[in-house]
Amino acid sequence: MLTPYSLPDMLERIYENQLALEAAVMELSLWTANHGGHHVDQNVRGALETIGENAGHIKQALAKLRAQGPD
Repeated sequence: MLTPYSLPDMLERIYENQLALEAAVMELSLWTANHGGHHVDQNVRGALETIGENAGHIKQALAKLRAQGPD
């Protein structure tokens, strides 16, 4: 189990925040698209794509940190 405030624990929380923000921004993107802001929606979805790609890298790094054991 991770100790509170360890590097892996902190990074896991940042990752979870990133996922939550991604979901919130997606909701805003959908609302914008439904209210005629298609250009804005396209820009937001481009940013969300970057967030999604980076999330995979973050998850892999967290798995490696966890495999190394406690700090």
